[in-house]
Amino acid sequence: MLNQLRPALVLLVALTAVTGLAYPFAMTGIAGVIFPAKAAGSIVERDGKPIGSSLIGQSFTSDRYFQGRPSATSAADPADATKTVSSPYNAASSSGSNLGPTSAALAERVKADVEARKSENPGKPVPVDLVTTSGSGLDPDLSPEAALFQVPRVAKARSLPEDRVRDLVGTQVQGRLLGVLGEPRVNVLALNLALDDLGRK
Repeated sequence: MLNQLRPALVLLVALTAVTGLAYPFAMTGIAGVIFPAKAAGSIVERDGKPIGSSLIGQSFTSDRYFQGRPSATSAADPADATKTVSSPYNAASSSGSNLGPTSAALAERVKADVEARKSENPGKPVPVDLVTTSGSGLDPDLSPEAALFQVPRVAKARSLPEDRVRDLVGTQVQGRLLGVLGEPRVNVLALNLALDDLGRK
């Protein structure tokens, strides 16, 4: 029996060392050399200080900024650890809302969000990604249509011409990967940083 057990144990230890240690360390090292920014979390800095990641959305609530998709992530309630509270874009708790298409709570929330959005750009249809959460709750991007929908509000709050803000959105649109993968998108953090730079000029 020992003759049969020894090869199995040796193989287990060898494969664990190769696939569980050597391979991950090698890939992490190679990624750090080839893609240093991405391997470090795609951190965005302003004036030498980290202000976020281009991969994780942030909660922008001021009318002076473009706002991202709603986030359904949560965190432990500080007052009662057995409960949770809303914590938008909480990367430690990435998840969707788990509310299905027949959920009354979801329908009411989306309806309220649509009505609120209509007030900032009357007469225009509200883009779906402005009122629906992503599967991760961390989506950092918007469709170009969702960003353009917010132009009147942002321009008014900053006393800027709408055409100037609309042109800025156009400069931030990222196309499909390799021309075919994904959809055109706008990174909300990058757009808001460009917006702040626009205000300085």
